[in-house]
Amino acid sequence: MSLDSTLPDAPPVEAEARPALTTLIVYCGALVAMFMATIDMQIVVTALPTIAGELGNLHLFGWVGAAYLLSTAAVSPFYGKLGDMYGRKNVVLTAIGLFVLGSLVCGMAWSMESLIAARVLQGIGGGGLMVSAFAMIGELFSPRDRAKYQGYSSAVFALSSVLGPLAGGYITSLFGWRWVFLVNLPIGIIVMAVLAFAMRSRFNEKKHHVDYLGGALLAIGTTAIVYWGYHVLDPSGPDTFTFVLPLLALVAIILFIMVERRGGEPIVPLRLFAISTVSIVSGVSLVAGTVTLGMFFYFALYMQTLTGLSPAEVGFLFLPASLTSMVISIVAGRVIAATGRYKWMPVVAMGMGGLLMIGFVFTGQHTPIWVLAAMMAAFGISMGLQFQVLIVAIQAAAPLQDIGAVTSLITQARTLGASLGLALSGAVMIWALNRQTAQLPADAAALLPQGLNGLTPHIASSLPAAIREVVLDHYSSGFNVMFIWVAALYFVAMGLTLLLENREIPKRA
Repeated sequence: MSLDSTLPDAPPVEAEARPALTTLIVYCGALVAMFMATIDMQIVVTALPTIAGELGNLHLFGWVGAAYLLSTAAVSPFYGKLGDMYGRKNVVLTAIGLFVLGSLVCGMAWSMESLIAARVLQGIGGGGLMVSAFAMIGELFSPRDRAKYQGYSSAVFALSSVLGPLAGGYITSLFGWRWVFLVNLPIGIIVMAVLAFAMRSRFNEKKHHVDYLGGALLAIGTTAIVYWGYHVLDPSGPDTFTFVLPLLALVAIILFIMVERRGGEPIVPLRLFAISTVSIVSGVSLVAGTVTLGMFFYFALYMQTLTGLSPAEVGFLFLPASLTSMVISIVAGRVIAATGRYKWMPVVAMGMGGLLMIGFVFTGQHTPIWVLAAMMAAFGISMGLQFQVLIVAIQAAAPLQDIGAVTSLITQARTLGASLGLALSGAVMIWALNRQTAQLPADAAALLPQGLNGLTPHIASSLPAAIREVVLDHYSSGFNVMFIWVAALYFVAMGLTLLLENREIPKRA
């Protein structure tokens, strides 16, 4: 018996009768697929300064990550709904194939623009991996047990966070940054082979109508929002196209709502938003993606420039965050499985994250490495108390037949938030660094023709000691503005989590 034989018509309790070996293979396949998608968010973190140094166009730095996350957000609803309609096997195999192809093109990139375009293709596959993996786990286990197994999935996310920056640094140092992407090829091929063998396609005589129009409108709206968000604080100033983007996004979203209300099988069933938990968790996930996933990229740039450490050494600074996130995720999942209660966890996570960002304001070039490591460990605790908890909450609140759609909803909200986080936080950073550039002494400014926005770890290390001291102080002050901005968003998310009902997740659907 396979996973797809229980989707979505059979009751979830049948999953408990599945042979243990088959269940284990399918579950492990879901975890590895998730690992592929999540490690690709992290493995480029420590490689990005090197990539920017070789390909140029440092101002496009954030878009290497944002392009991947944006395309993930745009396609997630399609994968979730298609999986609900036809089963997960063909959907997840297609996603892996696109992800592997995108990785190959990334490794062959010749400019920053071509790399960003390749990351879009890679993200189209990555979106299907994330949604399908979470939905597969949600369909395999009962509501209360999902917390435990989703906890393990978050541990996989944390493991990718451990290996990602570390592997990215070492691969870049030893083999070159292109292998950061090419390493996905053998992993992807193996995962495709395993899932092709373990999963059985579900035969369904019912004819379905795929809501391509609704999905396209949603993709247009989200793309316009993120693109506008990046340019609204661009120091080059808004252009005519920038003013058109908010209008385009508004029109696309209005048309999307109209299409979804009339569609027989909408890609995002609007009736789900009548469930308060679904609405609140979606909003929290949007803000959570903004303040967590996007920050990894800027932490790497900030720490590598200020400390002068190599990409591999900076990767070790991410290790405490990843380890604490992994441990807390597993513990949180077991606590929810035992008690059925979860509300206090994201409340604590968001509050801790806000306080931590305020703490980063007081860091600088003379901050001891162990202090930065301790702060990253606290960041990991905040992550471990929110990611899988929100997925468990929204899956428990939604009907089983909509588990793919609701999973894609939270995945899309999170990845869209991460895209906005990269774009808006990058815009805030650029704006603040430009203000700090204007305050540089003449001798320091003369050595930085592109200002603080053009400062790379290599340039910083080559400056005379006295000038480097002044430059890095101003550089740190510019980042402090971004940290305050992110802290404010954390406290907004905390306010939203307080609105969640303090309900108990049932042991059975």
